[in-house]
Amino acid sequence: MFERFTKLSLFLLALVLTSACNEEAAFPVQASSTGSDVFLKPDTRVIEDVIPYRATLMGLLSQHVLDVNISAHLIDEVRQVFNPRLIKGGNSYRLVLGDDGSIRQFEYQIDNDQFLRVNSTFDKNKSFHAELVPYVKERIETILQGEIDDRRSSLVASLNDAGENVGLAIMMAEVFSGEIDFNNDLRRGDQFEVMFEKYFKEDEFAGYGGILAAEFNNDGRNIQAFGFQLPGSSETLYYDQNGRSVKRLFLRSPFRFEPRITSRFSYRRLHPVLGVNRPHLGVDYGAPTGTPVIAVANGTVVSAGRNGASGNMVRLRHTNGYETYYLHLSSFAKGIRKGTRVVQGQLIGRVGSTGMSTGPHLDFRIRKNGTFVNPVIEHRNLPPGEPVPEEYLTAFRKVRDQTLRRMRSSTSPLNVSGILTE
Repeated sequence: MFERFTKLSLFLLALVLTSACNEEAAFPVQASSTGSDVFLKPDTRVIEDVIPYRATLMGLLSQHVLDVNISAHLIDEVRQVFNPRLIKGGNSYRLVLGDDGSIRQFEYQIDNDQFLRVNSTFDKNKSFHAELVPYVKERIETILQGEIDDRRSSLVASLNDAGENVGLAIMMAEVFSGEIDFNNDLRRGDQFEVMFEKYFKEDEFAGYGGILAAEFNNDGRNIQAFGFQLPGSSETLYYDQNGRSVKRLFLRSPFRFEPRITSRFSYRRLHPVLGVNRPHLGVDYGAPTGTPVIAVANGTVVSAGRNGASGNMVRLRHTNGYETYYLHLSSFAKGIRKGTRVVQGQLIGRVGSTGMSTGPHLDFRIRKNGTFVNPVIEHRNLPPGEPVPEEYLTAFRKVRDQTLRRMRSSTSPLNVSGILTE
């Protein structure tokens, strides 16, 4: 009896163990939270880096041991939307490769506004699709107040102290270029307020937009500028509270930011090279080689080339009998040749030391009705630019008043006076 019971027990135990094993096979035991996770091998490989300097797109793709024919197909597709020769060293890229060596995706940062994206189509007839994709940016309207004092003796220093960079200073200098010489006119105690746009991409600063309005209290003068676009135009022009242009017929200097004057207009100056007294019929601005030189007014290129002791020189003809001369340039801007029309603020060349010169600088001259005149004095006598046309004054006043209300909503605004509201 006992022997039968023992055999039956062993049989049942074996049956239970077999069932348990089958159940374990059907439902594998999961690893405990304290054990190691098991990862499947990904079928793609992602490369994120920057473009090497002097690299080509083909060279970059070849660097990652990609099939030449596949790379050529990708580049052919890129050419439909972007010139691959314009790829710049230092810009970032992202390359997604399949485990079979195929290109799944390629992205390249063109600038702060857009990037190139190339996707594999998995189509035998067309391997890739390329497109230019704009970055999604956040626009923030910012109001900033500042002061010129012993510690912040320049506009750049004051803006740096507020966390902004030289780009904003250059924009402000351009707005007030007809009224303020930021190299010589600033005084301790000057105050300013500026409302401007900033753009952010993925929470990182991506550049400045435009200046919407600005005010500068300079040595007792209150100068205001409100941005306004005439209907049908994409250009923002700046006017005072009454709709008069804050720019004059000529800019104060042929630079985007006021440079240092190293030699002034004179009928008797000791020539630094010849060592004799002779007239100096212009103003010398000291600036590093390569500094951009801009046209001070709308005009036409009379000549652009080598001109003896003047070195590389551009000569422009303007309205009302005026001509301007830009001497000792290191190079000319693209397209600057005889007969070319230029607009105020357009790049025409870069500072150099060509001709009879002891160092990099720009000799800037103005001739009126055939006679050279002092550029600094002549600028003061020039009339302002065109005011807001009569038919657009109502629209301008609406923009001006809306802008002013937003500026006044900021903390501790400057005392804004002389605004005409309706």
